[in-house]
Amino acid sequence: MKTIEIKNSNEKISVGKIVCVGRNYAAHAKELGNEVPEFPIIFMKPASTLIFSGDKIIHPDHSNDMHHEVELVLLIGNTLKNADNTIAEEAIAGYAVGLDMTLRDIQNECKAKGYPWELAKSFDTCAVVSDFVLKDHSNFTGNESISLSVNGMVKQRSTLNHMIFSPVEIVKYISNKITLHKGDLIYTGTPEGVGKVNRGDKITAEIFGLGSLENEVI
Repeated sequence: MKTIEIKNSNEKISVGKIVCVGRNYAAHAKELGNEVPEFPIIFMKPASTLIFSGDKIIHPDHSNDMHHEVELVLLIGNTLKNADNTIAEEAIAGYAVGLDMTLRDIQNECKAKGYPWELAKSFDTCAVVSDFVLKDHSNFTGNESISLSVNGMVKQRSTLNHMIFSPVEIVKYISNKITLHKGDLIYTGTPEGVGKVNRGDKITAEIFGLGSLENEVI
């Protein structure tokens, strides 16, 4: 079972499910030729795919087009179902920066055939996350800068207030479809600038004031 660590704390929390939001930045939806969604688009990753800053991202042999996607990750602190805005806000226990690694060629092939595209999003080492900072120990505003570089070159840069659906709206929506539990993680979507990475590339990502990570693709 995977566990996450909290900054400035000895507490470790077992990870439950990983729920992800797609197309949550309008510019990213448009860069891939997708419509801007009217409600959060949800998919999931197994907790077994989770790795941490400093770990190696394994490029699968069956894909020739793996993409980076930097995201704000939410930590759920208690069980909730059919939450309103207040309960959803209270359930967010912490924040981290994460990577949703994506096999774009596999995703496009599955979409073209009308198949589910979980295999493009759910492979070993596809979910990367930094240590979490507790909400009560952060100065989270929702306007923080988010960025990603490959081999020192900036590829993604935006601010969290460009998200179509806010963290509270996302938690509320998911809880009305799926019960959320302590230890669940929510990846909230990526800004524009996604692109291909190759074996040997070094990825660094940061959300100002919340966290950073660094990983190599092998």
